[in-house]
Amino acid sequence: MAQLRTRFAPSPTGYLHIGGLRTALYSFLYARKVGGKFILRIEDTDRGRYVEGAVDIIYRTLKDTGIIYDEGPDVGGDFGPYIQSQRQNEYLKYALQLVESGHAYYCFCSEERLQSLPDVNGARRYDKHCLNLSKEEIAERIARGEKYVIRQNMPTEGSSTYHDVVYGDITVVHSELEDQILIKSDGMPTYNFANVIDDHLMGINCVMRGTEYLSSTPKYNLLYDAFGWERPMYIHMPPIMKDAHQKLSKRNGDASYEDLLAKGFLKDAIINYIALLGWSPKDDSEKMSFEELQQKFDVAGINKSPSIFDPVKLAWLNSLYIKEMPFEEFCDYASKWIDGTYLQNFNKQLVCKLIQSRIETFAEITEKLRFLVDYGAFDSALYFNKKQKTDAEVAKQVLPQVRQALQGVEAWDNASLYQTLVDLATGLGIKNGKVLWPTRVALTGLEATPGGASEVAEILGKEETLRRLDCAIAQLA
Repeated sequence: MAQLRTRFAPSPTGYLHIGGLRTALYSFLYARKVGGKFILRIEDTDRGRYVEGAVDIIYRTLKDTGIIYDEGPDVGGDFGPYIQSQRQNEYLKYALQLVESGHAYYCFCSEERLQSLPDVNGARRYDKHCLNLSKEEIAERIARGEKYVIRQNMPTEGSSTYHDVVYGDITVVHSELEDQILIKSDGMPTYNFANVIDDHLMGINCVMRGTEYLSSTPKYNLLYDAFGWERPMYIHMPPIMKDAHQKLSKRNGDASYEDLLAKGFLKDAIINYIALLGWSPKDDSEKMSFEELQQKFDVAGINKSPSIFDPVKLAWLNSLYIKEMPFEEFCDYASKWIDGTYLQNFNKQLVCKLIQSRIETFAEITEKLRFLVDYGAFDSALYFNKKQKTDAEVAKQVLPQVRQALQGVEAWDNASLYQTLVDLATGLGIKNGKVLWPTRVALTGLEATPGGASEVAEILGKEETLRRLDCAIAQLA
């Protein structure tokens, strides 16, 4: 095979969903792995579903994720234009070639007639009604301005077999193939026709896409054969499922890349996780940098079985990336979840230090630290901790002494506060937990919080810490 050329050919019908991004990622990774080229083509022939601004989302997402294409609408290349609506004349020319060779034909059937065809399990199959119209009748009807489409003339006997890298040999009986439309009544090509023409003209010799196209590929192959063109290599990828029964789908409103960013997931974690939805490396690694993905990707690792998009696993993976972020980078990135919220009234460095190792997504920051501003009466049963051997009675004895000890602290930082509380426990002849647990509960009113007693006290400040201790002591009286 000549130099490998893969492509990503999305339709600009809204946001770039996870399945589409995975197709782009795998196509990019495979091209990079074997020294090939990765091409972006915008397939916008379905004008009814075109969404303004969707093309910009595609450009932005691919560039942000590092999925850099070698050729495309906004970067150019030798096989442009890379937008289908700008290639319209090409499609009609090739469709007419198929008509001349008998592999396609004009169809003038009205919508009413098409709706009258037998409905078999919710689908109406075209019956080749217009296949044998004479050239004279066709010319007359076109001259009268009658609307028409051009349909592919499928063979009615025999079968077609092709090889897929993932699923092996696929055979489809010709009688199951409908005479699909190639050119619509508005003169625009259908996706099924345009993608074959464009793939050939752009030298695409490796087509990577979802399994929903497994059954359509024989139709494409018949087009390749009709033109005498070489078929590309096919790599079909398993579906990404929402659960055991539903596919992850743009139409169902499932999350896009930009949605996940807004929910506090990191770019690197998203791409890492998407790579694992249908593929696994030989060493079974889970956390991989973008550079490692490029090194380890192998089409032999693509699975046949569907993958379920698991938000819990994505969050876990995201937490690993968060923990490894340099502190200053974390603070900078966390700003969008801190600035403009109640947290802007606290020391940002302390907020970030408190929370970095204790979140899975950035969107959790404001909720996990809500106790910094929401404080009131709470159930004294929270003081009970079997391991630390504490309860409300222990708290009643310890907290006044904690209050007195902290009153005398001048250097109000975590290290000094922690040492003060540990020294108090030593002086009282009790374990550290009998001081630290009641103090943290008293300062937060919660059973579990990010950070221990001294960390919470540091960020609250001396005045608020002592006020909360007074409130807690009064509640135990």
